[in-house]
Amino acid sequence: MSYLALMQKMTAAAVAGDGTGVAACFTPDGTYHDVFYGAFTGAHAIADMIENHFHRDGCDFIWDLHDAVDDGETGYVRYVFSYTSKLAGHVGQRSVFEAVSICKLRGGKIAEYREVGNAATGLSLMGFREAKVARFVGREARELTQRKEAAAHVGRGGEGDRDE
Repeated sequence: MSYLALMQKMTAAAVAGDGTGVAACFTPDGTYHDVFYGAFTGAHAIADMIENHFHRDGCDFIWDLHDAVDDGETGYVRYVFSYTSKLAGHVGQRSVFEAVSICKLRGGKIAEYREVGNAATGLSLMGFREAKVARFVGREARELTQRKEAAAHVGRGGEGDRDE
């Protein structure tokens, strides 16, 4: 199965609320790192995240994939994602954002799934207050700066315009 076909299978299962179907696209020790909910490792945890978080908080999902590329070990695909919120205070609001999925592949399955995107746009469209969006962006910044590939970039200082 091609990388694009694997991602189409995974996203179709997620949109349908089929956690077992999503988990089947992953290696047994695979990790799904969701931009909103964090990291889930293993089939049970991945299925639970889809069925008991993803579909608890939203409905009417659309997940369109664009420009997939892979080298057999790593796959990238840009996507536009939207849903209607079920969150208290935001019920019925539509969230739309663009992101890129980055997958480490092993044996034709996903060993690690991670998202990089502008999910803050979706929160803003749903009417989240600026302080809540800022906390979300702050969490994303902390997660980025704690990754090993960011080590050389952190603590370099530099002066620039800062909105304090």
